[in-house]
Amino acid sequence: MAFFRPRVSREAEVRYHADREISRSYPELLERARQAESTLRELRAAAADEVELLAAGRAFDQALTEALRAAEAGQRATFGVKSYDDRIARRKAKATPRGREWTAEVDRLRTLREENRMWGIPRVPRPVPATA
Repeated sequence: MAFFRPRVSREAEVRYHADREISRSYPELLERARQAESTLRELRAAAADEVELLAAGRAFDQALTEALRAAEAGQRATFGVKSYDDRIARRKAKATPRGREWTAEVDRLRTLREENRMWGIPRVPRPVPATA
Protein backbone atom coordinates (compact mmCIF):
# COMPACT_ATOMS: atom_id res chain seq x y z
CA MET A 1 0.00 0.00 0.00
CA ALA A 2 1.49 3.29 -1.05
CA PHE A 3 1.16 6.41 1.00
CA PHE A 4 1.28 9.71 -0.77
CA ARG A 5 2.18 12.89 0.97
CA PRO A 6 -0.05 15.75 0.03
CA ARG A 7 1.68 18.48 -1.88
CA VAL A 8 1.70 21.97 -0.53
CA SER A 9 -1.38 23.99 -1.26
CA ARG A 10 -1.62 26.18 -4.32
CA GLU A 11 -2.07 29.19 -2.03
CA ALA A 12 1.24 28.41 -0.31
CA GLU A 13 3.02 28.27 -3.67
CA VAL A 14 1.52 31.59 -4.74
CA ARG A 15 2.47 33.25 -1.44
CA TYR A 16 5.98 31.79 -1.67
CA HIS A 17 6.57 33.22 -5.15
CA ALA A 18 5.10 36.57 -4.12
CA ASP A 19 7.41 36.70 -1.09
CA ARG A 20 10.44 35.88 -3.25
CA GLU A 21 9.50 38.73 -5.57
CA ILE A 22 9.04 41.18 -2.67
CA SER A 23 12.29 40.14 -1.00
CA ARG A 24 14.31 41.04 -4.09
CA SER A 25 13.74 44.72 -3.35
CA TYR A 26 15.11 44.38 0.21
CA PRO A 27 18.62 45.82 -0.44
CA GLU A 28 17.31 48.99 -2.07
CA LEU A 29 14.64 49.45 0.62
CA LEU A 30 17.29 49.04 3.31
CA GLU A 31 19.43 51.65 1.56
CA ARG A 32 16.45 54.05 1.53
CA ALA A 33 16.02 53.49 5.26
CA ARG A 34 19.72 54.23 5.83
CA GLN A 35 19.42 57.47 3.85
CA ALA A 36 16.32 58.49 5.81
CA GLU A 37 18.14 57.75 9.07
CA SER A 38 21.16 59.82 8.04
CA THR A 39 18.85 62.71 7.09
CA LEU A 40 17.17 62.49 10.50
CA ARG A 41 20.53 62.44 12.29
CA GLU A 42 21.77 65.44 10.28
CA LEU A 43 18.65 67.41 11.17
CA ARG A 44 19.08 66.56 14.85
CA ALA A 45 22.72 67.64 14.74
CA ALA A 46 21.75 70.91 13.07
CA ALA A 47 19.12 71.54 15.77
CA ALA A 48 16.30 71.78 13.25
CA ASP A 49 12.82 72.77 14.33
CA GLU A 50 10.32 70.15 15.47
CA VAL A 51 8.25 70.22 12.29
CA GLU A 52 11.25 69.20 10.17
CA LEU A 53 12.23 66.55 12.72
CA LEU A 54 8.66 65.23 12.73
CA ALA A 55 8.63 64.90 8.94
CA ALA A 56 12.07 63.24 8.90
CA GLY A 57 11.09 60.87 11.72
CA ARG A 58 7.94 59.83 9.90
CA ALA A 59 9.87 59.35 6.64
CA PHE A 60 12.37 57.13 8.49
CA ASP A 61 9.49 55.16 10.02
CA GLN A 62 7.92 54.64 6.59
CA ALA A 63 11.24 53.52 5.09
CA LEU A 64 11.85 51.12 7.99
CA THR A 65 8.37 49.68 7.64
CA GLU A 66 8.88 48.99 3.93
CA ALA A 67 12.28 47.40 4.59
CA LEU A 68 10.78 45.33 7.41
CA ARG A 69 8.02 44.02 5.15
CA ALA A 70 10.59 43.00 2.54
CA ALA A 71 12.75 41.34 5.22
CA GLU A 72 9.76 39.40 6.56
CA ALA A 73 8.96 38.27 3.02
CA GLY A 74 12.58 37.16 2.59
CA GLN A 75 12.41 35.30 5.86
CA ARG A 76 9.25 33.44 4.85
CA ALA A 77 10.68 32.64 1.42
CA THR A 78 13.88 31.33 2.99
CA PHE A 79 11.85 29.00 5.19
CA GLY A 80 10.45 27.33 2.06
CA VAL A 81 7.07 26.48 0.59
CA LYS A 82 6.16 23.88 3.20
CA SER A 83 6.50 26.37 6.03
CA TYR A 84 3.46 28.30 4.82
CA ASP A 85 1.20 25.37 5.71
CA ASP A 86 3.14 23.61 8.45
CA ARG A 87 4.29 25.23 11.68
CA ILE A 88 6.75 22.42 12.39
CA ALA A 89 8.45 22.98 9.04
CA ARG A 90 8.59 26.70 9.89
CA ARG A 91 10.28 25.98 13.22
CA LYS A 92 12.79 23.65 11.60
CA ALA A 93 13.60 26.19 8.90
CA LYS A 94 14.04 28.89 11.52
CA ALA A 95 16.84 26.83 13.09
CA THR A 96 18.93 26.73 9.89
CA PRO A 97 21.78 29.23 9.44
CA ARG A 98 19.90 31.18 6.73
CA GLY A 99 16.73 31.12 8.82
CA ARG A 100 18.56 32.47 11.86
CA GLU A 101 20.17 35.16 9.72
CA TRP A 102 16.82 36.42 8.41
CA THR A 103 15.18 36.14 11.82
CA ALA A 104 17.93 38.25 13.38
CA GLU A 105 17.58 40.83 10.61
CA VAL A 106 13.81 41.05 11.07
CA ASP A 107 14.23 41.43 14.84
CA ARG A 108 16.86 44.14 14.33
CA LEU A 109 14.60 46.12 11.99
CA ARG A 110 11.61 45.78 14.34
CA THR A 111 13.71 47.07 17.22
CA LEU A 112 14.93 50.03 15.14
CA ARG A 113 11.39 50.89 14.10
CA GLU A 114 10.01 50.70 17.63
CA GLU A 115 12.91 52.78 18.97
CA ASN A 116 12.25 55.38 16.30
CA ARG A 117 8.55 55.41 17.11
CA MET A 118 9.24 55.89 20.81
CA TRP A 119 12.12 58.37 20.74
CA GLY A 120 12.83 59.46 17.17
CA ILE A 121 9.57 61.13 16.24
CA PRO A 122 9.08 64.30 18.28
CA ARG A 123 5.68 64.95 19.77
CA VAL A 124 4.46 68.33 18.64
CA PRO A 125 2.45 69.89 21.46
CA ARG A 126 -1.16 70.55 20.58
CA PRO A 127 -3.05 73.47 22.05
CA VAL A 128 -5.44 72.52 24.80
CA PRO A 129 -8.95 73.83 24.17
CA ALA A 130 -10.11 76.39 26.67
CA THR A 131 -12.98 75.35 28.87
CA ALA A 132 -15.81 77.77 29.47
